[in-house]
Amino acid sequence: MEQGNQSSVTEFIMMGLVQGLTTETALFVIFLVMYLVTLVGNSLMVLLIGTEVRLHSPKYFFLLHLSLLDVCYSTVTVPQMLAHLLTGRKAISFARCALQMYIFLAFGMAECVLLAVMAYDRYVAICHPLHYMTIMSWRLCGGTAAAAWASGFFNSLIVNVFALRLPYYGANRINQFFCEVPAVIKLASTDNTEAEVVVFVFGSLLLLLPFLLIAASYVRIVVTILHIHTAEGRRRAASTCASHLLVVSLFYGTALFAYMRPTSVTSSSGQDKAVSVFYTVVTPMMNPLIYSLRNKEVKEALRKMTSRKIFSPRT
Repeated sequence: MEQGNQSSVTEFIMMGLVQGLTTETALFVIFLVMYLVTLVGNSLMVLLIGTEVRLHSPKYFFLLHLSLLDVCYSTVTVPQMLAHLLTGRKAISFARCALQMYIFLAFGMAECVLLAVMAYDRYVAICHPLHYMTIMSWRLCGGTAAAAWASGFFNSLIVNVFALRLPYYGANRINQFFCEVPAVIKLASTDNTEAEVVVFVFGSLLLLLPFLLIAASYVRIVVTILHIHTAEGRRRAASTCASHLLVVSLFYGTALFAYMRPTSVTSSSGQDKAVSVFYTVVTPMMNPLIYSLRNKEVKEALRKMTSRKIFSPRT
């Protein structure tokens, strides 16, 4: 009866990261710079991999998809956050919030699967180098990349159906800076246990299963590296995995905290927001820097492209 006397929520209000004009202005500048670095860095990786013949290999094919995902992933949330910090108006319609939840989770789940595929690629490269191109055929690469994207959108649809079928009356203040499933279902006007269980189960499947594949791949990689007789050979083999392992650590460290923890578990809102900032803003910015600064082939491709731009004859 009480719900019947209330109108359904038509818009949500974001609590944001901080309060205060000075602090919000400072954060706007910081996050704007970080977002621009994300766009430039990931777009440059896509351009280099697409145009440089030396980078036309399965490893860089998956890296190109990772860069595309990072651009999409950050663009879903950061421009809205910048607009809220700049204008001070933090409202978002129910429909836009639902769309943001769906797309954000879809890209995040797709990245989980893609990182697992990239780990398998490194396993084949180190443990079966003579059969690498036979195993990692372009047909397999295309199929696994497509599966990563498709699985993200399909599983996100299921999670969001359970989240959005809950009734929302009265309470509309989301204690977050973007619409994220765990934060939104806390506002449901009825028992949200079912939706919470669905989020936890699918979070487990889409985080733990790829994580287990990554772990299994690296166990085999470590065993293979330990059997290499020369120190230089071990160093070169390990260096090919270092960038991917660092990216996995950054992404999974924060995603596991956010989605493998039932919403009933108490944690400070500041802690939740800090973790969200890390995997929505920091990680997409760091990925191209990690791969470019640690990768000789990428740096060489960048030097070649730069030299062509500088020394090419002007018409």
